[in-house]
Amino acid sequence: MTVSSATRATHSRVHRDLARAISSVENGYAALPAALAQIDEPLERAATSAYVVGVTGPPGAGKSTLVDRLIESFRANGETVAVIAVDPSSPFTGGAVLGDRVRMQRHAGDAGVFIRSMASRESGGGLAPSTHQAIALAERAGFDVVIVETVGVGQIELEIVGVADVVVVLTVPALGDGVQSIKAGLTEIADIFIVNMADRPGANRTATELLQMVRESRRPIPVLQTTASEGAGLPAVMDALAAARAGGISNAVRALRFDVLREVRDAAARRALAALDGETARSLFAQLEARTITRAEARERLLPLVSNEVIRAD
Repeated sequence: MTVSSATRATHSRVHRDLARAISSVENGYAALPAALAQIDEPLERAATSAYVVGVTGPPGAGKSTLVDRLIESFRANGETVAVIAVDPSSPFTGGAVLGDRVRMQRHAGDAGVFIRSMASRESGGGLAPSTHQAIALAERAGFDVVIVETVGVGQIELEIVGVADVVVVLTVPALGDGVQSIKAGLTEIADIFIVNMADRPGANRTATELLQMVRESRRPIPVLQTTASEGAGLPAVMDALAAARAGGISNAVRALRFDVLREVRDAAARRALAALDGETARSLFAQLEARTITRAEARERLLPLVSNEVIRAD
């Protein structure tokens, strides 16, 4: 793909402005509207929203390798790509420990690709606190596709459903409890399952287990196999992404359900903790420590107390 010097200069300017704008919101220097205003000359593209692809899964599943291949495939189709890669935070600096710009170095010279690592910081759901804003800024900058790679901390990273148009969930053979952990929630948000490293023993079995989960969920979720390091299986992944895009698959309803449930859980947890810090609970804890009541007795008396507090209307 031949790029003129003028186009390359525009891309360079947009990359610079986008990087600065993301840093502004990430560090709390600017709210989103002010950050959006920093991108004066977006890339040219159709007047439609960017296609946001979420990629999640456990550590070691090959998310970054898959994303690298997706960049290659989208670019071959003539689309510009922004990647928001969420990395674990350094306990010393709070910055990202890993650098996806290093892992995807072969795209560094491509004017149609922007890659940004963001630190997860205090967030526990697989995304950085400013991920939503970074996506909005990349869309404002004119990128056709935005790929969001979650941190991969081994938790159930359901936060991705709130930002992505389509969610790709990776696993690998012989991951032990990996498929079981997926059962805990990701079947509710996954649009595409991928068994990566399919050249390893156990890939077919893992795919079969996922297919059984899909049947139980009663949602038409493709289960694909790839060896992303070799590029094997990527055409099928791109076909599935294209089908989801053309079919208008959206996580809007699931995202709203998740957000509401999360708010309810958080509110319930706050009320429960407040009840456990109350005078009645402290008295029960003192009796337990003095061994005048058993743990089972304390539990039976605490549960109604906490439950009543959780459901109590203001």
